[in-house]
Amino acid sequence: MKRNKNSGLVFYEKKKTISRNQVYQVISWAGLILAAILLAWVTVFAFGMKTSVVGDSMRPALINGQEVLIDRISYSVFQPKKGDIIVFKPNGNENVHTYVKRIVAGPGDRVQILNGILYLNGQPQANMFPDSIVDAGVAADEIVIGEDEFFVMGDNCNSSEDSRTANIGNVRSNTIIGKAWLHLGKGSMGIGRL
Repeated sequence: MKRNKNSGLVFYEKKKTISRNQVYQVISWAGLILAAILLAWVTVFAFGMKTSVVGDSMRPALINGQEVLIDRISYSVFQPKKGDIIVFKPNGNENVHTYVKRIVAGPGDRVQILNGILYLNGQPQANMFPDSIVDAGVAADEIVIGEDEFFVMGDNCNSSEDSRTANIGNVRSNTIIGKAWLHLGKGSMGIGRL
């Protein structure tokens, strides 16, 4: 009896080939994942740094212990302006807590506090601070704000250590960390833009 060589079951593995389309899909997914990671990192770096408000100097806008998110990108494109709430290290001192204050004057402006009223370029700014300013500090005499400098004050001006004090003075732009753009709730304050 002759035996047939082809009889019986034969198992073999079919050789798989990878198509160009499959390679393209893998590279596309890897690129999308990398782009998402990069976008998340840039977003957190630019807008996700946070700091806590120390003291009641920014009341009622911000309260003691409340956290604010800092926009660290805007001021690399735009100049800080009057009314912005900024976060800075006084005199660039890295060993102190961050300060959160409002810009009341910018480069070239003249600032003076007379009879409890802030004067900006000779014009009274009585509506800027509802309470009379008790301590004029260094602003009792007219101050001309230098190039790349800002005069800052707390909204609660009678409970604020700000540009009126000699140890803080005018805030140089290179000591500004960024603009406070969002406050995170504490108690019933909620979350909101500044």
